[in-house]
Amino acid sequence: MPMREECKHFQSRTYASGEVARFCVLGAAPDQPWACPADCVTYERRLADVGWTHGTLVSRPVEPIPERSSSDERRSVLEEADGIIEQVAPQLNEERRRDLERGSRNWRFWRRRS
Repeated sequence: MPMREECKHFQSRTYASGEVARFCVLGAAPDQPWACPADCVTYERRLADVGWTHGTLVSRPVEPIPERSSSDERRSVLEEADGIIEQVAPQLNEERRRDLERGSRNWRFWRRRS
């Protein structure tokens, strides 16, 4: 089943480059931007635009669905991304801790003394 554009949780954004992002704001469509699950439990019909006529500028054609990858391929991509995040996270945590310490010193400097 294609993406249900009439769903309350569907969003579409067009960027300056002309690229269009179509997605479910709840993340309930694992095959977005091409398809929603047939039995999606979060589907709710959008009521605000019922009866509206959409012009041709509203929706661009969706690019063709790529060949399906196996769940093992998807899992390996996600594991690789997780590994990258895990490598960077300690450094980011240390930078954040230093920023907080620096910020707290500045606050004490400007604090009114009794």
